[in-house]
Amino acid sequence: MTPHNIHITQGEHATGVADEVVISTLLGSCVACCLWDPVNRVGGMNHMLLALSGANDTSHTLSGINAMEVLINDLIKLGAVRNRLQAKAFGGARMISGFSDIGAQNATFTVQYLAQEGIPLVTQSLGGNLARNLRFWPGSGRAMQKVTDVTVRDVEVGAPAPSGNGLELF
Repeated sequence: MTPHNIHITQGEHATGVADEVVISTLLGSCVACCLWDPVNRVGGMNHMLLALSGANDTSHTLSGINAMEVLINDLIKLGAVRNRLQAKAFGGARMISGFSDIGAQNATFTVQYLAQEGIPLVTQSLGGNLARNLRFWPGSGRAMQKVTDVTVRDVEVGAPAPSGNGLELF
């Protein structure tokens, strides 16, 4: 049986059962968290860009919590048991030097959330300065990444697409 390929982007998630699905994404400073229940062979992946510019702005934390809980709830609906979930986390690169390290903030949130929720983080590939192509097989928990120097432009989820030549005057 050839698995069905699902590609997700910022703010999205996908789930699957057994070997029917392969989920893929391209990450820059965003983080993808792959969760699966190895007994019931159910899993999924999200693609999160959480960090915002304001130091006291907690909406990025709420956005991250929401992204994780939506994924977990969808997995439970498919038969996963929350206390059996295992995690793998990828991304969080620093794509542009000289700017704030949004990738590190995204990675830190993900690692802290998993620890707080008691979900074991069995594999992580976080940080660096290169993009990652990621594939995840939700039934087995297998993940494969290919590090690449392709340019990935992260934009805040819900923000209007930039127009013009990309030059901002202030």
